[in-house]
Amino acid sequence: MNDYNFGNRLYELRVKCKLSQSDLGNLVGVTNKAVSKWEMGNAKPGIEIMNKLSLIFNVPLEELMNGKSNKPSINKIVITGGPCAGKSTALSWIEKEFTQKGYQVIFINEAATELINNGISAHTCDSALIFQKALMSLQKSREEIYYQAAREMKKEKVLIVCDRGFLDSKAYLSELQFQYILKDINANEIELRDNYDAVFHLVTAAKGAEEFYTLENNAARSEGIHEAKILDDKLIAAWTGHPHFRIIDNSTDFNDKMKRLISEISSFLGEPEPFEIERKYLIEYPDLKKLENLPNCEKVDIIQTYLISEDNSEIRIRQRGKNGNYIYYKTIKKKISDIKRLELEKRLTKEEYLDLLMNADPDYRQIRKTRYCLTYDKLYYEIDIFPFWKDKAMMEIELNSEDDKISIPPFIKVIDEVTDDENYKNKSLAKII
Repeated sequence: MNDYNFGNRLYELRVKCKLSQSDLGNLVGVTNKAVSKWEMGNAKPGIEIMNKLSLIFNVPLEELMNGKSNKPSINKIVITGGPCAGKSTALSWIEKEFTQKGYQVIFINEAATELINNGISAHTCDSALIFQKALMSLQKSREEIYYQAAREMKKEKVLIVCDRGFLDSKAYLSELQFQYILKDINANEIELRDNYDAVFHLVTAAKGAEEFYTLENNAARSEGIHEAKILDDKLIAAWTGHPHFRIIDNSTDFNDKMKRLISEISSFLGEPEPFEIERKYLIEYPDLKKLENLPNCEKVDIIQTYLISEDNSEIRIRQRGKNGNYIYYKTIKKKISDIKRLELEKRLTKEEYLDLLMNADPDYRQIRKTRYCLTYDKLYYEIDIFPFWKDKAMMEIELNSEDDKISIPPFIKVIDEVTDDENYKNKSLAKII
């Protein structure tokens, strides 16, 4: 029996991952002609190969066999930024660009603006604390309702765009006040921050585009240029630590700023392909107290486990968080060039994570490390401290393109660049010799 639904779905997944029919055939142990037959709907692989395909493309087996997803693929992102950064225009661009790419785009409007425009503000409430508590409660209920609605959408791809997110409130509160609200609404910072799939920060015009800074287009805005710069820094610090945090600055004109944002979101979504571009450095053991005292640095604990793989893909699962609050991920990586890799990532439930631990590769030990996430000079740095190294550490810099200029923070001493050195890959460090 012909199965055109399966063939079409397989073709879409293969093209999205930028694999030829021969590449895919090699991964599952068949010829390119067999893959061609599957995509034409003239044949269908057995369950063993289906399981391999499910693992390679990171999609449920049932979805693959049916040729379509039972539920839409949902991504939830945050567009944040300092005052007069271009968020309103950005939302318009996002709607246009990603609707054309086949997404159902859903917007969750800024909760603070809604409250302020309806007479509820830090000035009309007893305190800023009361206002931020109301704001975060409203944000929480809205996101839950919108996500449930998104699950029932007809489109296969849904993009939820939050005009600011939970962690924006942190920029307006002391640490003690923020923790008080978290306890009151029965939430923790890790879950609230990492509940979003990606966060994109637009830098205020007060930094580098001062001539365009204005208060006229937002009745809820009251900051002058100096205050705007301070608030922008606080917002960046609040979101530092998120696994996928990008900063869009004012180094180009506004039109190109919007294009860079769209390009960053497209890259994250895998439109056209989900590439990760990074540089890796071996560094001297850093001053941890200095890092921990930086406002734009966040510490997280990571346990990384490698799974058995029957092809040349790297498959790992991660527990990421701190103080007993964790988020779980599964990642599949395939090398494209020395600094460019195809990366597919999926959020896991705790139960799914524990189940996958049973597939741990016995040839590799778990990697446990403390990561310091740092924003510096418009780039995002990840400094990994391993328990088996007392004199050195690893630093990765996530880039927007292979041509980005690298800026090393002055308090970091580089020993050597090890981007293409296999000996310093996490998987090599985990290898049991």
